[in-house]
Amino acid sequence: MHSSTVKSGQSSDSVDFPLQFARSRRFSLGVPRHFTVSPDGRRVLFVRTASGTDPVGRLWQYEDGTERLLADPALLVGAGSGAVPEEERLRRERARERSVGVVSYATDDAARLVAFALSGALWAVRTDGGTPFSVPAAGPVVDPRPSLDGRYIAYVSSRCFHVVDLAGADRQLARAEAPEVSYGLAEYVAAESMHRMRGYWWAPDSRRLLVARVDTGPVERRYLSDPADPTKPPQAIRYPAAGTPNAEVTLQLLSLEGERVEVEWDRRAYEYVVAAGWDAHGPFVSVQSRDQRTMRTLAIDPETGATAVLHERTDPAWVEIIDGTPARTASGALVLHEDEGDTRYLTVDGRRVTPEGLQLCAVLGVEGERVLFTASENPLETHVWCHEPGRGIRRLSREPGRYTGVARGGTVVLAGLTPQGDVVGVLRGDGAAGDPPYQALASLAEEPSIIPRPVHLTLGERELHGALYLPSWHEAGTGKLPVLLDPYGGAGLQLVGRARGWFTCVSQWFAEQGFAVLVVDGRGTPNRGPAWEKALHGDLITPVLEDQVDALRAAAARFDDLDLTRVAVRGWSFGGFLAAAAVLHRPDVFRAAVAGAPPTDQRLYDTHWKERFLGHPEEQPDNYAASSLIGHGHLLSRPLLLVHGLADDNVAAAHTLRFSAELLAAGKPHSVLPLPGATHMPADDTVVAQLLHFQRDFLLDALEERAGQG
Repeated sequence: MHSSTVKSGQSSDSVDFPLQFARSRRFSLGVPRHFTVSPDGRRVLFVRTASGTDPVGRLWQYEDGTERLLADPALLVGAGSGAVPEEERLRRERARERSVGVVSYATDDAARLVAFALSGALWAVRTDGGTPFSVPAAGPVVDPRPSLDGRYIAYVSSRCFHVVDLAGADRQLARAEAPEVSYGLAEYVAAESMHRMRGYWWAPDSRRLLVARVDTGPVERRYLSDPADPTKPPQAIRYPAAGTPNAEVTLQLLSLEGERVEVEWDRRAYEYVVAAGWDAHGPFVSVQSRDQRTMRTLAIDPETGATAVLHERTDPAWVEIIDGTPARTASGALVLHEDEGDTRYLTVDGRRVTPEGLQLCAVLGVEGERVLFTASENPLETHVWCHEPGRGIRRLSREPGRYTGVARGGTVVLAGLTPQGDVVGVLRGDGAAGDPPYQALASLAEEPSIIPRPVHLTLGERELHGALYLPSWHEAGTGKLPVLLDPYGGAGLQLVGRARGWFTCVSQWFAEQGFAVLVVDGRGTPNRGPAWEKALHGDLITPVLEDQVDALRAAAARFDDLDLTRVAVRGWSFGGFLAAAAVLHRPDVFRAAVAGAPPTDQRLYDTHWKERFLGHPEEQPDNYAASSLIGHGHLLSRPLLLVHGLADDNVAAAHTLRFSAELLAAGKPHSVLPLPGATHMPADDTVVAQLLHFQRDFLLDALEERAGQG
């Protein structure tokens, strides 16, 4: 294998980086997150671990410039003695949660009572003093949420829905009728593809709730086993693959007195529950058709369960789901999005309130008539904005980066990923970020041992946004560098921007190993307009691969040191699919690839995500055949490393195993690295660190071998 000797002039910090990257959980530990602002704006609740390598989340309160610890799992008697319920483990997996301890929480309306779960036990703490206290529950607790008045806490246990008062008087409001039924939890595609992580909502009167009932009986079973431990029985999961039945999701109106009313809508026509809520104007739900071309916002009668259409949107490709919508202002104005031309607008009461070219990303919240949202003027940055009648829109975040936030009572918390890393600030009044009274919440995250040095580029006729990472020790004109493309390249994720994320640090680390690393956000990536995103409709390979090749050639025309005879590509998930597709379909450009967790057969991936782009496989079989790696294995002529976690319940290991079998049958040499016990995002520190070394060595060996043959 290739030597890992540090090159002359290269910082030895690059050798230490993989372990730091792993131990810091991709530099996420120690960063404040999960913010709640009190109604008067004076207090901010958040979760943060004690350091950049400590994985245990703790609950904090910030008030008058001072932080106060509210809950530390290490100090709570018996807090870590139980096992995390399977439903909670799956929720964390869907949320890509990398810490333990207090990882999430919920509050009453006044932000005076906080509820959270630790190892299946129910805990609560009052923010005005005192210590955390345990609340008796019927069993292991998942997703506890206080009522708005703070008198009760709802939770899910063993798929049944409960409400308990603080004295421990418990009421089971809904009992799971069968092992396939659950109340109060989001089903797989809601959490994984729609970003709906919850399954119930309190009414403002704290006496009723809107609760999802999920029946996974119609959904296909899959079995995850651990080949490294043949004594362990396989785990059965329900996974709705493209073209197969989804879970049956209904909504129930439950009262504390035990009354139950089922919500009525045309579930045959609109089987997806995209979002729901209960505000001062009543309960509501957003539902979507199976083909995702129609989405309706429905008002729910809280007495009868009858629904009325508030809004309907259609799109010939698909109706995009925007986090935080639908919402309503205090006056009842509906807050939604609208795609027109190549702009995604924010609309309030049916009127566009954002200008052409400002791309709506998400609605963060509504207070009175004020709407807080994120939007991009430039795909390289995402900022927090607010809209108020009579004042129009204002940008609240000022410095370059990608921001999100939460606001209440005249206070805005801005959390941003900037060129300097993670920053969190508390903004009071109508000032601007960076001006008094602006105060920062401390981030305890590790400072990366490698600092990214991206050169931002606009490439080719489509003005593709790219970032080029060169070795810090390289001097222009002193020699050719092998090129490594390091994309994601698909829907839902941008890697190129004016922000220092973990992925930029990894790209720079590969550069320090001797590569010129090029990262490109092509068609399909978000925040560049609806037409850009929907260019993938019906074809997940051609436009994506074209953009990577065009960007590579444009970058090489500007930087003479890029060696186009030695080009490799690596990626994970969709990026892994793209990497493998590159060596299959463009071996004239790409000489080697590492494909991590690649979805090789689009029919094996979930209904909502894959049918959005490719349609129903029975109606559009050619889309699936053309956009899969399966069926094209005979084209392989370049070195390919396939990496896959054997416990991956998102992109099943069957994707890699079936593709490997096809390659073997076609007589195509390749390498497979199985990761026992690893899920879609490996978490073991040693595995995460060594994966970087393994990929580097494979790619350098493959390119050197090809160079020797050339």
